[in-house]
Amino acid sequence: MLDLKKETSGFEHRAQPPSDTPDLGSIFHQYFEIVPAFSSKLKNEVYRVRHQVYCEDLTFEPVRPDGLETDEHDSNALHLLMRSLKTGEFIGCTRIVRPRPADSHYRLPFEKTCATALDRAVIDPEKLPRHRIAEVSRLAVIASYRRRKGEASSPISLPDEDLDPRKSPRFPYIPLGLYLGTTELARRHGIDTLFVLTERRLANHFSKLGVKLQIIGEAVEHRGERVPAVMDVNSIISEMRNMFRSLYRAIASDIERGAP
Repeated sequence: MLDLKKETSGFEHRAQPPSDTPDLGSIFHQYFEIVPAFSSKLKNEVYRVRHQVYCEDLTFEPVRPDGLETDEHDSNALHLLMRSLKTGEFIGCTRIVRPRPADSHYRLPFEKTCATALDRAVIDPEKLPRHRIAEVSRLAVIASYRRRKGEASSPISLPDEDLDPRKSPRFPYIPLGLYLGTTELARRHGIDTLFVLTERRLANHFSKLGVKLQIIGEAVEHRGERVPAVMDVNSIISEMRNMFRSLYRAIASDIERGAP
């Protein structure tokens, strides 16, 4: 997780009075920006970050000779990057995998992994309008920004104790920036429902944002124990805690600026 004291050359978030809610959007834009990856050049930056995290650091995937981690789902996905304004490097990424309207046999990655684990009495992805659903996957943050004990083995982390910006000097701008950026990118492309295959503890953390993430099946083994879950894009935005709204607006402005 980002250590703001180190990243910002002396900035100490704890200096904010405990009763004040800082302007998270302004703070975010001092150090980071969200970059939608629509061009081939930017998509390759996504694949480089993923290769560094998934292939080199975590060895979830084999090392590729070209240094790019890609798969069959990238061609129908929306991609997102986060850049450090201090160094200019891309430090994180995520993607939104969409169905293929012309291919009735295509299934989102989680639909294959959780084929027998989904509780279709709760929600059945196959019965939803396919053009309005998608799956969030391949969230990744480079190793130098995952410094805490226990974070090195996970592509992204969202510690419970850091989610109050009035108390924590290590507020998790990077994972929240990627999550909120994904939400806004989905909204802009007419996606109502987002599925995710996630660790149970991360699913619990979403409630700290005011996000209702509903577990929709049994746990499966997928690089550790994961549970399938679903969230409603419009509800994420409308029920977001007030303290996070300036951060969301800042990220939404980045995405609008980067739209093709």
